[in-house]
Amino acid sequence: MNKKISISMALTIAIIAMTVTFSITMILARQMFDATIPSVKEKESMYSKIAELDKYVRANYYGDIQDATLNDMMAYGYVLGIGDKNASYYTAKQYAELVEVQNGNIMGIGVDVVKDSSGYARITKVYDSSPASELGLQVGGFITAINGAEVKGLTAANVTAQLQGEAGTEVTVTYMAPDGTTADHTINRSRYTIPSVEYQMLGESYGYIRIYRFDGTTQGTFSKAVEDLQNQGAKALIFDLRDNAGGQMDVAVNCIDQLVPEADIVFAEDKNGEQTLLGSSDENYVDLPMVVLVNSGTASTAELFAASLRQLSGAQLVGSTTAGKGTIQADPYRMSDGSAVVITTAKMLTSDKTSFDGTGLTVDVEVAAKADGSDTTLVGVEEDTQVQKAEGVAQTMTGGTASTGTDATSAAGGDASASQSTGEGGETTGESTDASTAAESTAQTDGTDGE
Repeated sequence: MNKKISISMALTIAIIAMTVTFSITMILARQMFDATIPSVKEKESMYSKIAELDKYVRANYYGDIQDATLNDMMAYGYVLGIGDKNASYYTAKQYAELVEVQNGNIMGIGVDVVKDSSGYARITKVYDSSPASELGLQVGGFITAINGAEVKGLTAANVTAQLQGEAGTEVTVTYMAPDGTTADHTINRSRYTIPSVEYQMLGESYGYIRIYRFDGTTQGTFSKAVEDLQNQGAKALIFDLRDNAGGQMDVAVNCIDQLVPEADIVFAEDKNGEQTLLGSSDENYVDLPMVVLVNSGTASTAELFAASLRQLSGAQLVGSTTAGKGTIQADPYRMSDGSAVVITTAKMLTSDKTSFDGTGLTVDVEVAAKADGSDTTLVGVEEDTQVQKAEGVAQTMTGGTASTGTDATSAAGGDASASQSTGEGGETTGESTDASTAAESTAQTDGTDGE
């Protein structure tokens, strides 16, 4: 027999259900309120402090305040205050320059320099189609003065900063050629392209690929280098990542994918320990022995490249322990005024889910650079003792014969004996600089080569 629920009973049940729902909602709302209020109060306190400081300074400061500069400096201070050593703030101008550098373009006269024992700036690289190249400046020559002031009291970074500048502006340099003749030259700065990859055959057996950074220009030239060297009969590949401070993650992953068998390449681990796969390789790979040259200037995605080739293709690492920068920075977040900020978002894990952050990668064969700093700066590849050692390791891996000379088939910008770059965590054997150092001084980022 069916029992009917009275209207009063139904209303009672409905009221009880509404009461329970309301109570639960109120409890959750109160918890959210309690969690939010401290945050609101902290932010209110922070903004009030800035307002109080600003009011006092504007009322009492003797000088003039440049509001645009003040805003940028406050943003710098905020980023510095979060304690992220790899975070960066870029003014609108710095961010525009960063984009140019990431596309392989830079403005200046077109040389890399080191400071040697003379105190002058020795030229270690002259870039093609640059003002310095058109003027006839040579590797091994010196810049002794800039705009009439001697460079002896300047750091290499200071020299770089003075040689760079907007296209169309002028700088006067005193240049001493390798034969000792000296002359003053007034040079118009201009935009020119700097290569991120250069390559050549070492003798008839070994392909040599120098990767300066991973940027928007890297992947196409890298693919061409690997293909060309295989077509020329390379029995092993030597990748030179010394002083490569890293660069764009997707570019590095695509280069790794071209070389290694099918596998996971890189994971991101967030602050809660959650891991996300960021990149993997397909079944296509290069079936050749590989050697990777590294040093303490090899950092970030360059370390990922080296670790991946060792873990997935059995590559041998030659040189010295790497920088140990194993964190992931977000792409620059561009703000409404054209400025931008980069912050660390995760830890980088390699294919086997290990981290090299803070420790670096230890090498299989340790070999130090020359004490005089001539490796990768003042000598060609054939005279570079670390390259020679890498070639010897490649010989052992293939059972072949090391070359005694270098058969140059360089691409993407010429001479593979390019100068030593310095970057985040970079090793310098002699004070050296390039666009990477300049970018750090003006835009605070891992960057590229060139002046």
